[in-house]
Amino acid sequence: MTESRISIKKRLIRSFFLVFERRDRTEGDIENELLTKGLEYIQMKLPVDKITPEFESKITEKVKRNILRAKIREAKLEDLESVVALYNRSWMTSNTPYSPISANSLKIIYKYPETLILVAKAYGPDAAFVILDYEGPNKEYGIIAGLGVIPRFQRKGLGTVIGMAAWNYFKKHGVKELRCEVFKDNKVSHNFIKSIGFEEFARKTYESEDLYTNS
Repeated sequence: MTESRISIKKRLIRSFFLVFERRDRTEGDIENELLTKGLEYIQMKLPVDKITPEFESKITEKVKRNILRAKIREAKLEDLESVVALYNRSWMTSNTPYSPISANSLKIIYKYPETLILVAKAYGPDAAFVILDYEGPNKEYGIIAGLGVIPRFQRKGLGTVIGMAAWNYFKKHGVKELRCEVFKDNKVSHNFIKSIGFEEFARKTYESEDLYTNS
């Protein structure tokens, strides 16, 4: 049976954020590690009914006070080169397994109608991005498929700013729950996600068949 279009899309998105770094390792080393261990990720959720008016007001006020004065926009086709640059730069200081991507690869994800890429501009240049998607038979789960902030603006509140933009987008589309995943060794990202209300609900180990498509 041919793999569904939605399943292929999920693999494509996942492969950009769940792949081994190639630094100091051969292709054989990487393949062996992937086949024997896999990659363990913490799955996080934030039910919409737990986002109280008080909590939302607190986060909104924090965003308003952010000195970066970031401006958020929906990415267009001509923005993909910038998103690629943001992706590659933002993972330079991360403990998340990483591999560079190309604009052509990102374009495949961009063309799916349920997927949206938001870009944050701070002090002129683009500085962060987030990829949003949906899961569930009625698109009731809003998925933060990937979020990156370039090193210069990390730990300065820009992640919260673009995260709030993602929440506002999902809110308009009536999702019941926000979900994301974080690599088990990425303590900084895990702590940040917890700080904005997400809680762990499962752990999942991805293997090679979860990373590659047959397309």
